[in-house]
Amino acid sequence: MNSVNEKEKKLNLALTKLKNLNLKNPELQNNIEDLNSKKNQLEIEKQDLEDNYKILQEDYNNLSRKLEEMKDKEKIDQKKQIEFSEKIDELNQETDTLIEEIDKWQT
Repeated sequence: MNSVNEKEKKLNLALTKLKNLNLKNPELQNNIEDLNSKKNQLEIEKQDLEDNYKILQEDYNNLSRKLEEMKDKEKIDQKKQIEFSEKIDELNQETDTLIEEIDKWQT
């Protein structure tokens, strides 16, 4: 019986120690706070990067559109240049023909 009483006392002592045990580890709590702080900082950086990406995407789209407009304008200008050259050639031919006619009349 004495053995049972001793075991009971030891069990009660162990239970008392367990009740008084502080389960909060300050180092663990500090690590958790540090990780939360880093997580918040990373979320802020992520948002900044996403905002910058959107701005860059808009800039890219605007530049692409302007480039296409410039290419279209260049094609139009080239077409006009070709038409202009053709008109000059026609005028040169007509001028040559007129000069020949004038020469014929003068002789």
